[in-house]
Amino acid sequence: MIPKETVDEILGTARVDEVVGDFVNLKKRGANLLGLCPFHNEKTPSFTVSPSKGIYKCFGCGEAGSAVNFIMQHEQYTYPEALKYLANKYNIEIEEEEQTAEQIQAANEKESLFLVTQFAAEYFHKQLLESEDGRAIGLSYFKERGFRESTIEKFNLGYNPDSWEAFTKAALDKGYKLEYLEKTGMTIVKDDGKKRFDRFKGRVIFPIHNISGRAIAFGGRTLSADKKIAKYLNSPESDIYYKSRVLYGLHLAKRKIVEQDNCFLVEGYTDVISLHQNGVENVVASSGTSLTEDQIRLIKRYTQNITILFDGDTAGIKAAFRGIDMILEEGMNVKVLSFPEGEDPDSFAMNRSEDELTSFLNEEAQDFIRYKTSLLLAEVGNDPIKRANLIKSIVGSIALIPDTIARSVYVQECSDLMEIGEQALMSELNKVRRKRLNQKNKELQRQQQAEDTAPPPSEADMPLDPYNVQEDSKPTSTTPLAFQERDVIRTLVKFGNEKFQLAGEQEDEAIELTVAEYLIFEMEQDQLSIDDGDLRKVYEIFQKAVDEERAVDENELVSNSDQTISSIAIECLMDKYSLSMNWEEKHNIITIKEEEILQHKVHKGICSWRLNKVQQMIQEKQESLKDRKEEYEDIIAEILRLEEAKKALAKELGRIILR
Repeated sequence: MIPKETVDEILGTARVDEVVGDFVNLKKRGANLLGLCPFHNEKTPSFTVSPSKGIYKCFGCGEAGSAVNFIMQHEQYTYPEALKYLANKYNIEIEEEEQTAEQIQAANEKESLFLVTQFAAEYFHKQLLESEDGRAIGLSYFKERGFRESTIEKFNLGYNPDSWEAFTKAALDKGYKLEYLEKTGMTIVKDDGKKRFDRFKGRVIFPIHNISGRAIAFGGRTLSADKKIAKYLNSPESDIYYKSRVLYGLHLAKRKIVEQDNCFLVEGYTDVISLHQNGVENVVASSGTSLTEDQIRLIKRYTQNITILFDGDTAGIKAAFRGIDMILEEGMNVKVLSFPEGEDPDSFAMNRSEDELTSFLNEEAQDFIRYKTSLLLAEVGNDPIKRANLIKSIVGSIALIPDTIARSVYVQECSDLMEIGEQALMSELNKVRRKRLNQKNKELQRQQQAEDTAPPPSEADMPLDPYNVQEDSKPTSTTPLAFQERDVIRTLVKFGNEKFQLAGEQEDEAIELTVAEYLIFEMEQDQLSIDDGDLRKVYEIFQKAVDEERAVDENELVSNSDQTISSIAIECLMDKYSLSMNWEEKHNIITIKEEEILQHKVHKGICSWRLNKVQQMIQEKQESLKDRKEEYEDIIAEILRLEEAKKALAKELGRIILR
């Protein structure tokens, strides 16, 4: 376990804008930062980070939290794992308290997989640099490729000995379980464990990292001339590695991608490494897989611009057209660059100076639509049927672009390139878009029909957290005083530690109270309670703090290990809209902030709760008349007293009683 003092230091040091900024491209928007949400697909940024409050919230999908919550959600870490990640980021030493055997046994399985891949990365790298075979075979290969020692260190390249179970034996000797070696794909197990051998036997190793820099898988290249052996071999998918969601080198490239506002996309590991070594660091690879939506959205977090680097193979370029269409559909800008015949990004980067490489990349990249048109026009010649099919293919790509103005510009450009009227192109484009829209509508109808015929969800399937909902959705709480309960909790979270003066019994006497002290005192005196179980958790934190005569630390709420408490606190703290800091200066309009009328707000909140409580009591008394006729006069008298209290409270609130 991590000591509380260390947890407090971690939570106090971690800056939410810095932590989130490692994964999301954030731009200044008033006092807050704005970016594309990493938790759902969106084209308009709604993911808001508040550095002053230390929290983030997406107003599209509802995800919210603090720095530690973000790491838990994004990296699928447990609370202790997220704290360790932040401690490592901010160089905070953790001296863990001794754990029981049961706690060690209950360690997260996913973390066990991470530990195996981390050990593997270290083992392969050490073999490359220190073993006789590693230096003679693996290191020699990398140096022949032109990789400097600093580059080999940067990418943590390695070598696995040409022995059936050299790695497996080393891992087992270190105490790693065969179960996890098999689950990560490092060891292939057959005949119920009787036979086992290393997946990457006799290969140079390229570790694959997740976005936060942890090794999650490996690519291995054989150095054997035997054509029966696959040249490249990758780790199979596991609970920590989904190849469709990973881009090789992104953990090293993300900051440069933001700085350059562009991402170069290549095919292989060595392409990425060579470009990095020659000064081009905003580059990633799809690692031999077809480009996926998840990979595109990963890049989109950091930039709207992608430049795809091809090795000049026309067949390969055509095969990649579908992936490029997917990028266009995401509303991103795509450029394409082909290297001279016989060259690829790796060889070109190795044989040019940094300035020559940078100039080539900047000057030779073409807009994708122009590139595709030029490439295919050269093939069709004067054949009218092929030319017509080319036009349809180009228009099909343009139709995917969501922005109307961008589509119009491309139509004009294609009209010039293909010598065909804009109107004809626009007519074909509209036909394609209508067809796609009809297909989407039919799919939605099929989904709706499936939902209509599906059985209703059981109570166990319903969401428990009333704050993890879409903007403008109705709260799930159905308690009679639900609004008042939420308002009181919001006031406690936002202003609980604020102090104000309360008039005493003597004319010149004043009592200083915190908002939390005043609210809790008034509620206990009136016997008002929080009925909603989730809200009551937050209330009890403040109640305990008042009893102990201390303030509630904001981190105690927003970084709480109980996700329900954290979600409620963040919902209370984060406002979707905020006034510009220049509002009064520019428009000469005076605005009143809640904190300026805090005492009035708190008093009105309690009065509103009392009024609703009285109305509820009146309704209960009226209903009881049906069953308790013998107590008719007493009940009527009680109702009259409650009606008087109702009028007094309404007058205090400035409301008009209509009935």
